[in-house]
Amino acid sequence: MSDHLEQSFVKQLKDNQNIIHKICRLYTTGQDAHNDLFQEITIQLWKAFPKFRGDSKFSTWAYRVALNTAITLYRKSTRSVSTISFEGQYHFINPEDYNHEEEEQIKLMYQAVQQLNDIEKALVFLYLEDKDYTEISETLGISEVNARVKMNRIKGKLKKILNP
Repeated sequence: MSDHLEQSFVKQLKDNQNIIHKICRLYTTGQDAHNDLFQEITIQLWKAFPKFRGDSKFSTWAYRVALNTAITLYRKSTRSVSTISFEGQYHFINPEDYNHEEEEQIKLMYQAVQQLNDIEKALVFLYLEDKDYTEISETLGISEVNARVKMNRIKGKLKKILNP
């Protein structure tokens, strides 16, 4: 591939890597699994990049590729490895920046979202990213009406999970 194509890809990836990290956090537990999924998504984005025509924003396209990669990988995954969560990644946060209560709420929300199916997780993720229903429907390949209906059902599910 040309240097220009590679430079364009690297810039777009750098500008949008938070999207990929958030999807990895949603579909994995543990830093090793996160890193593996991030790497696999990056590879899939790179392989597909020459076909990216710019019909949609790069971020919308990257969401689609990343979500499809995450869903495909975790549907294929038949073995499960018992892991222990390591919370040592917070060592770089200054104590004054750390809000324990907020962190606990975020953990509870992620635990609740982990109980949803793959499409529901993707929809919640896009919703929490403040994507409008037009972009959500484009990314997931469903109608806007279907996206709204699914989101309302998911909100109900999450309320039941978080407030049994």
